[in-house]
Amino acid sequence: MSDETRAPADSADSAEAVGAVRDALSRLADPGILAVNQSHGDDHAVNLTKLREVAKQAGTGRRPAAKHELGQALWATGDSACRLVATLLLRPKQLDADTLDTMLREAGSPKVHGWLMSYVVTKSGSVDELRGRWFTDPDPVVASAGWALTTGRLVARPGEVDPAEVAELLDTIEATMVDSAERLQWAQNECLAQIGINYPGFRARAVSIGERLGVLKDYPTPKNCTSPYAPAWIAEMVSRRES
Repeated sequence: MSDETRAPADSADSAEAVGAVRDALSRLADPGILAVNQSHGDDHAVNLTKLREVAKQAGTGRRPAAKHELGQALWATGDSACRLVATLLLRPKQLDADTLDTMLREAGSPKVHGWLMSYVVTKSGSVDELRGRWFTDPDPVVASAGWALTTGRLVARPGEVDPAEVAELLDTIEATMVDSAERLQWAQNECLAQIGINYPGFRARAVSIGERLGVLKDYPTPKNCTSPYAPAWIAEMVSRRES
């Protein structure tokens, strides 16, 4: 039977599956989890381990194309929990740059944004295009995604990075990070730390910038966790590598 013949049945099945996923998520909703998540800017009420299990069950027995269709339908609901499930079902390479751009801009909550980046965008074929498109976007949340992709390239593909590019990134961080919106500031701070950790020739400058700006210096950090304050983060990770 051809895909064209199966399409209407798949669409009907997808609609039914969306309802089943929403019912499962509704049953798992916990007001306590919602309260904690809302304090972080998120609005889902389901434990993420249980949410992953919902996604696994939803995808079991489905062809890859049908899982992708279900992921698209779940994303289209606009519900954050459904969108988190969607990121685990979508086929990233089936989504072009324009579609991913639209999805990022409508992601809303930090967790949906983060999972979209981790499970979809970074596994797509459009990372380099989107990195350039998003890096200077006037929306700081979108720009934060561009910075995250830039940091990923610095860490994973150092052979492609020219020293002048690293110096320019440090110039931008030094000039703008203090006044950046929260999510953009976090992304720039991570870039600063990863430069200090992975590029020894720029380590002293990265530490100096971090000390001078003081971004996240007083961020509450649990015992046995690494501080997000860039100089402390750099020192800790370099120490681990050298020991």
